[in-house]
Amino acid sequence: MVLRIFGLSFAVTVISIIVAALYGGPQAVLLVVILSILEISLSFDNAVINATVLRRMSEFWQKIFLTVGIVIAVFGMRLVFPLVIVWLASGLGPVAALDLALNPPADGAAYFPDGSASYETLLTDAHPQIAAFGGMFLLMLFLGFILEEREITWLSWLEKPLARAGK
Repeated sequence: MVLRIFGLSFAVTVISIIVAALYGGPQAVLLVVILSILEISLSFDNAVINATVLRRMSEFWQKIFLTVGIVIAVFGMRLVFPLVIVWLASGLGPVAALDLALNPPADGAAYFPDGSASYETLLTDAHPQIAAFGGMFLLMLFLGFILEEREITWLSWLEKPLARAGK
């Protein structure tokens, strides 16, 4: 039963660790394991929200939601999105951005000997735009929550006027 449900996940994990070992040795394996544990622990809050949303869906849409959601969350936001940011911020092509990500300068330098910036430097330079986007997204979620009318309120003296304003 466990292998039937998690077999593909175990296979991808093992393949990822093998690729990390081939690409970067024991240090890369340790990094992949630590990042995997961090990712799993930080994903629990999303699992609670997803379970609430999925409860109202048919089995077909539950599978679609989980499949597409995992692809977007894991590959899109963790792998593709940072590459797109570097690609757009640096003016490099997508293949050049990927090459830059896979081949950093020696000794963790911020710049290559020819003076061109590293992937890390380009991503760090894009931090204000990324933070502004994230901040606006969180503000949008907060305002959507706080300006929504609810049956049960904790701070009625504050929530009811805000809900009226949200109409």
